[in-house]
Amino acid sequence: MSTWTIVAALSLGLAAGVLSGVFGVGTNRIPPPTLVALGLGQVEAAATSLLAIVPTAATGVIRQRASGNLKVRAALVLGVASIVGVEVGVQIAKAVDEDVLRRAFGVLLLVVAVQLAIRGSRERRRYPDLS
Repeated sequence: MSTWTIVAALSLGLAAGVLSGVFGVGTNRIPPPTLVALGLGQVEAAATSLLAIVPTAATGVIRQRASGNLKVRAALVLGVASIVGVEVGVQIAKAVDEDVLRRAFGVLLLVVAVQLAIRGSRERRRYPDLS
């Protein structure tokens, strides 16, 4: 690994951690495209970012539980369903051409961005007394 790659990976990890702390681990939409830009294939980038979620998620769970924000039962149901989903997703990722995966991921990012923009423009604040 070159020095540039290490610096870029450290910067990416820091940014992903901050964004995960602010928005939740679902922000794992940022590392894969950056890892692809650093030279990894789409499937390698997805796999690498999945492993990077583990310490990030563990830290987030500990901090959010301490704040009383964690719904354990819901998280466990979601987690079990996600295990099944990721098994299916890995099989799909291995069977589909990487260019198709990269384009599909780009479409997903656009859909999520549009959804967030629409919701942000019309929903009221959940905690209006916190300003």
